[in-house]
Amino acid sequence: MIIKVLGTGCAKCSQQERAVVKAIEKTGSDATVEKVTEINDIMDYGVMMTPALVIDEKVVTVGKVLSAEQIAEMINK
Repeated sequence: MIIKVLGTGCAKCSQQERAVVKAIEKTGSDATVEKVTEINDIMDYGVMMTPALVIDEKVVTVGKVLSAEQIAEMINK
């Protein structure tokens, strides 16, 4: 599983990345985290607000920070 955090480096984007790492640790998943910061790469996903979260190339959230628990639920599905 590949989880991408889309964002240009703002505080909320960093917060989202930390929550993803916690969720992976919590679930024991072997998922990898990638941070996408280039605006053109972010726009390729059709995302106009950050942070956004992409799991296995599917955009799952845009413009909000999820908790580690919420992300863990998505990982476990």
